[in-house]
Amino acid sequence: MSEATDFPDYLDVDYEDGEGEDPEDYPGIESKMEKALDVTARGLQEYENPAVMWTGGKDSTLTLYFVKEVAEQYDLEMPPVVFIDHFQHFDELMEFVERWAEEWDLEVIWARNEDVGDYVDEHGLDPGDPIPVDELSEHNQHHIREILEYEDDEFPFLLDTYVGNHLLKTVALNDALEEHDIDGVISGIRWDEQEARADETFFSPRHDPDIYPPHDRVQPILQFDEADVWEAYWYYLVPETVEDFPDEGYMPEDFDDIPEGVTIEDIPISPKYFEGFRSLGSEVSTEKSDEVPAWRQDLEGTTERAGRAQDKEDLMERLRDLGYM
Repeated sequence: MSEATDFPDYLDVDYEDGEGEDPEDYPGIESKMEKALDVTARGLQEYENPAVMWTGGKDSTLTLYFVKEVAEQYDLEMPPVVFIDHFQHFDELMEFVERWAEEWDLEVIWARNEDVGDYVDEHGLDPGDPIPVDELSEHNQHHIREILEYEDDEFPFLLDTYVGNHLLKTVALNDALEEHDIDGVISGIRWDEQEARADETFFSPRHDPDIYPPHDRVQPILQFDEADVWEAYWYYLVPETVEDFPDEGYMPEDFDDIPEGVTIEDIPISPKYFEGFRSLGSEVSTEKSDEVPAWRQDLEGTTERAGRAQDKEDLMERLRDLGYM
């Protein structure tokens, strides 16, 4: 695969599908879900080695739900999930991922930049502590110096910075894609989530071998907005997952409003959303946006990712050019 045009010729996907569209082109949750299931089915059928990006967040868990539904309906093999462990997750999110990976019998590929992680462990670093560039592997130094063109002698151990995000997430992901020869990455990004994602298509090529292992991004929920995600969760995902859960779209007011006989551990939603977080980035740099659960907040009048560190948000376009989701 020395050239972009060499990407597998066994694929028959439309890279223009979704071009120029936005969520309003799919009125109603039924049309959005129908499109999501169609894109998911084509993704599972077209790619020889697909995988699902799973962060434990609402968008990727909804995407995983669609993958599970399609795999069961068409008697297809359930692909593995890729979880990027950037070492700065909320403990509750890690517990959620481990619990539901076991519950759903998922094969998990743990994508980690072990070189950075080992240095952090060996030196007992806390988030924000400096990491000397010359203490890392040639692989990581190449990315820092040649890809990012970063010239300082050290960088902070923080996820939501240019160097930190690239090493802890993008490099970890690309290394996993290469190791497992993954040709289609099914991910849960949305058009409305960030300006840098607004022009994405349902099948998005990532074929430049100088930047990442050539692959495609399969993006079934581009057409969902934040409210749509929660509607799909409470009307479909949760009732179909949790035995005896009300099937009329019951949305709890808080932790104490969970139906009798059901615990928070029974519901495939990270407890951080119940606490008022709307976006789950890193434990260090993400704050709750309100005191009520995410789905009870003003989703139209406020910004979903306002609780995240904005220095990384402002770099999204550059980060995505390097392989970030």
